[in-house]
Amino acid sequence: MKKTIVGRHKVGDFDVWLKGHQDRVDLFAPAVSSFRTFQDTDDPNSVMVVFEDADVEMLGAIINDPKNQGIKDRHTVLEPVVLSMQVA
Repeated sequence: MKKTIVGRHKVGDFDVWLKGHQDRVDLFAPAVSSFRTFQDTDDPNSVMVVFEDADVEMLGAIINDPKNQGIKDRHTVLEPVVLSMQVA
């Protein structure tokens, strides 16, 4: 079943991360219909991505696939990447 999933993590450089938007579109396209990005108001290097109609297992596999580490590194993504889903 497809769900809305929220991903949260920190980045080393928000401007670098934001410029990588198209890379994320391409990377996550097999697992989600769309996504929106947010920046914390009190921590500019804390970001949240809301994935719509996500295949949860596929999304997790993409995020945790070692072959995608290079993209994380280029985008200054800091671990952990936490995924959450609505329960009520």
